[in-house]
Amino acid sequence: MIVMTKTTKGNYQVNTADELLDFLGVKKESAGIQKVKSDVELIASVPFSMSKEQLSVNNEDGIAWTLSTFDLDRMGERIDPQGWDFKQYVKNPIVEWSHRYEIPAIGKIDNLTIDDNGLHGLIIFNDKSYDPFAWSIEQRIKAGVLRAGSVGFRVIEIEIPDRKTSEDGTSLIFRKQELLEFSICNVPANPFALAKAKEERDVRKEQVNIVSPFWGNFIHNL
Repeated sequence: MIVMTKTTKGNYQVNTADELLDFLGVKKESAGIQKVKSDVELIASVPFSMSKEQLSVNNEDGIAWTLSTFDLDRMGERIDPQGWDFKQYVKNPIVEWSHRYEIPAIGKIDNLTIDDNGLHGLIIFNDKSYDPFAWSIEQRIKAGVLRAGSVGFRVIEIEIPDRKTSEDGTSLIFRKQELLEFSICNVPANPFALAKAKEERDVRKEQVNIVSPFWGNFIHNL
């Protein structure tokens, strides 16, 4: 039985790779690349890992971060680094706090690049003079208190691996995906933790206006 539970944030949680494939309308019995039918956003996480020496080098220019890798995660999925499309994202490359749309961005990402190891960028946090909260997040990262980030993306194509490719435990490979957002988080998100339909995002924006008219109007006017 396919089970998708509603989370406290009002988003659907997909608990297994098979459930995700069903939700996306992908035929898991057919090996090869398939286009995704559903317009959803997935959240995948990559823990932050840098030495204190590396952090000190980045103090002036920002903090280098790997947003996504090709590594196999515990759900048996991989994200192809060469499949990233971030043309739209770079027009507004903000960094959010914990995927919270209702508060202002805490920084931006510069120099997005792709190599065989993953998707990388340089996080520039807001200055302390006008955003003490963003500055405090940066200090927590440098102190090693915060070590997780999550990337939101729209799936375009998924590959169901053949028997040989799946010998290492790979159950699916995201081959083409559009970068939508990036957040610093207290706890890294489950790779399949959020699957938000477009309509749900519109509803969430309406909820922002109810909770906070000022920030709701600010967001709508961007």
